[in-house]
Amino acid sequence: MIVLERIAAVRARCDEAVRAGKSVGLVPTMGYLHEGHRTLMRAARAENDLVVVTLFVNPTQFGPNEDLASYPRDPEGDARVVTEEGVDVLFAPSVAEMYPRPGLTHVTVDEVTDGLCGASRPHHFVGVATVVTKLFSIVGPCTAYFGKKDFQQLVVVRRLVEDLNLPITVVGVSTVREPDGLALSSRNAYLAPDDRPAATVLYRALECAIATVKEGERDPVAVRAAAVTLVEREPLAQFDYLEVRRADDLAEVEHLDDGVEHVIALAVFLNTTRLIDNATFTVDGAAVHYDLPGRSPVAQEH
Repeated sequence: MIVLERIAAVRARCDEAVRAGKSVGLVPTMGYLHEGHRTLMRAARAENDLVVVTLFVNPTQFGPNEDLASYPRDPEGDARVVTEEGVDVLFAPSVAEMYPRPGLTHVTVDEVTDGLCGASRPHHFVGVATVVTKLFSIVGPCTAYFGKKDFQQLVVVRRLVEDLNLPITVVGVSTVREPDGLALSSRNAYLAPDDRPAATVLYRALECAIATVKEGERDPVAVRAAAVTLVEREPLAQFDYLEVRRADDLAEVEHLDDGVEHVIALAVFLNTTRLIDNATFTVDGAAVHYDLPGRSPVAQEH
């Protein structure tokens, strides 16, 4: 594994691989790597000749009152993780390398960024879309791996690749969870010991929503209401949003139609720590197919 800090060096390495007929796998991260990131790297390693992991805490996707300065960092630990996972290149640029002067060009993806996290973080996805486009430009044709935990981000990236005709294949990888269902996230490090048990309320709300659909409910308003009620019963949790949307474009729906993939997405504050989670599901007559690994497939409390 080699560590590169310059754009030109990464571009040259990837261009060389492509000219040699090799495939390139890209895993963009902001560091503080955990098992979820390892899962992305393993998928990239299994499917590609050259694997590039980027480590860059992107300042343009943080709002003025957000946690850029305090975002958890562990560069030595991150280097150890990528080495253990057989990564070929760790791209760890400075802010000055990525943004040598204030940018006048921004990538905006409309509509799919309007709600959910986009409502409470209005500039976040412009920063995400712009930096991801820059990384795609640097690495070139590749398969890029993103976690489904950041589901809205995944939808945004897929749409910008489609709209801009980029030579990128985007792969979404299922969320990795703790045994009690909490989705792995770098921001879990912020949780105080007393907050940690309460953080499972996100997973329990998803369980509740899925259970409600499995019981035959097809009105998304009713599904949402059942899950919101569960969140509101947790005294340490402050509700941000919970929505049931169509999965491919995050459009609002009036009915859970058969054969259409939907997503239940939510964000909750535990004191000052904001956590997000989601689950996708598809109704097939009386059956419900869903992606919610973890504790148990069906909630017992709803």
